Amino acid sequence: MQSNSCGRLYDICDVPGKGRGMIAATSITKGTRILAESPMFRVPRSGSSKTQLREIVSKKVASLTEEQRKEFFSLRNSFEDEDGPELGRVRTNALPLGSNATTGAIFSEACRINHSCHQNAQNNWNENIQKITIHAIRDIPKGEEITILYLNERLNRNARQQALQAGFRFTCCCSLCSLPADQRKASDERLDEIQKIDDMIGNGTRALVAPLQALHDVRKILDLLNEGGFEDASIPRSYYDAFQIAITHGDVARAKVFAERSASSRTVVEGNDSPAVQRMGRLARNPSQHMAYGMSNKWRTTVKDIPKDLNKEEFECWLWRKETMVVSQYADLRNEATFPPFDGLPDENELSLDFYQSADGFSFRPRKHWCFLAEITDVERFLRLRLIAQDKNNQSIPIAFHTDDRGFELDPLSLQEGFTVAVLYAEQHGFLDMSVGIRHENPSMMKIFPLALNDLFLLSDKVQQYATTQKGMRTCQGCNKKSTTLKKCARCDLFWYCDKPCQVTGWKDKGHKTDCKLLKDPDLRKLFLLKWDVYDDHQRFGSGLP
Repeated sequence: MQSNSCGRLYDICDVPGKGRGMIAATSITKGTRILAESPMFRVPRSGSSKTQLREIVSKKVASLTEEQRKEFFSLRNSFEDEDGPELGRVRTNALPLGSNATTGAIFSEACRINHSCHQNAQNNWNENIQKITIHAIRDIPKGEEITILYLNERLNRNARQQALQAGFRFTCCCSLCSLPADQRKASDERLDEIQKIDDMIGNGTRALVAPLQALHDVRKILDLLNEGGFEDASIPRSYYDAFQIAITHGDVARAKVFAERSASSRTVVEGNDSPAVQRMGRLARNPSQHMAYGMSNKWRTTVKDIPKDLNKEEFECWLWRKETMVVSQYADLRNEATFPPFDGLPDENELSLDFYQSADGFSFRPRKHWCFLAEITDVERFLRLRLIAQDKNNQSIPIAFHTDDRGFELDPLSLQEGFTVAVLYAEQHGFLDMSVGIRHENPSMMKIFPLALNDLFLLSDKVQQYATTQKGMRTCQGCNKKSTTLKKCARCDLFWYCDKPCQVTGWKDKGHKTDCKLLKDPDLRKLFLLKWDVYDDHQRFGSGLP
């Protein structure tokens, strides 16, 4: 047993059934750097024949000091029969110098660390200090063996055993591999799902054509990792995946949060002097410096759009664009998943899996309802009606009417600047003049409401505050009192009041007289009452609720 007189965190000693291993000499807290070690020598991991490798390793070993050779030949050799005493030990013990590295190295102490499929430490090659580092990825009590993961990916038990037998010639008996049959089945299903989702995320096309689904996939992986108790480098890598999805589509606000989380969790497994941690820190300070920024403005935000007044659950819903997770009886017209700005609409020439789904892989249908909202800024009446409308991001959009009556079926009084146009199932269309807008063909898919877009959003805010029930309580619009015994407005059937005086206050002082009149329009009510995330058939204005 190696002495701990120098105050080190570990001892190198015999481990039953494993040969030598590394044991915690004291309690080690999560994030602690256990070891930073320079290599004895480096070797290529690919591109050389076995004969060439044997010659390279032989020269490396010959250049070692006597003490180093003694250390090297005391390492385990699982391939003595195939590769001899030198190459066999390198094949058994060499650790990679980075992710997907073409070079490995032999270390006097790091190579003593044994494998576990549910490891408590993370190995990483730190290019800045030219050393391998070992960090505790969870609290390690005194006397527990310090372990790392030898495999490049998380596999189910059978696949792990096969990979370990082929690569290292041992059968793993760690806590994960020794689970009872029912728990092992659940673990394998979880790991298989992680692998499946990770493969989908690795397809860069998915992040471009279905970013919302890709973002939710990343969240699912993090949930599965948490369920399995895994706290390794998969965590910061997943947050970086989320960062890339967000920044690709111009969402600087969420990208900043994801970069901060990636940097923080990577610091735990690599230390703050890691090049990857430092890079993520720079991206957290200025997300737009990433090369993917500007590829799309679908989710355009700024750092100022990071909400400050949400509780933890609400913030997570915002961060992962899970707006539909927020319990509400009425639709929120600010929800971009349902009411996207123009840049968030699907392109009519591309199949966006955020908006469409297929049961057979050939025929597709909407997976939800959606509606584009914008304020009319100009009305052009020439051969056909053409509206210029500005969306919530202040982007001006042409809406060209290709209905049978070329738009002249609309009431002229509704065609006013400052009114809000709503288009169901809108898609981006490229016109012959090279402009991009909306080609409108079905009259029942459009409605113009006689109020400004911002006023419509403010009405939506009022509906969220004064029409919904939260934990059995409603809020009076007149006095903001919360109660279970409020009375509903008989005209709009949405807002609630304590009594007649509160209703008068809401009517005269808080704009309900105007709001109530607007809410008598069944199409406006549909915006609030429709279950937007449940698609059975196309909705139309003028048809009422299903």
